[in-house]
Amino acid sequence: MPDPRIKNEKQYEALVKKGYSKEKSARIANTPDAGEKGGQAKPYEEWTKEELQKQASKVGIQGRSYMNKKSLIDSLRNN
Repeated sequence: MPDPRIKNEKQYEALVKKGYSKEKSARIANTPDAGEKGGQAKPYEEWTKEELQKQASKVGIQGRSYMNKKSLIDSLRNN
């Protein structure tokens, strides 16, 4: 039975099958026009450390103030 909290059930199932956590899959599947976004942001390597810290704060990464730029990038990619 489909979960009424998931807006795009097909996308959710595909993400879980790929190995994403259920929480992350639900977050992505519930984003408006998630399948249409992408390709607009510059790569993390081109971001400043301050921009990376703001993004890490936005997604709730712990210990970000102690991380260097490479650690921030790794954490954002693996969150």
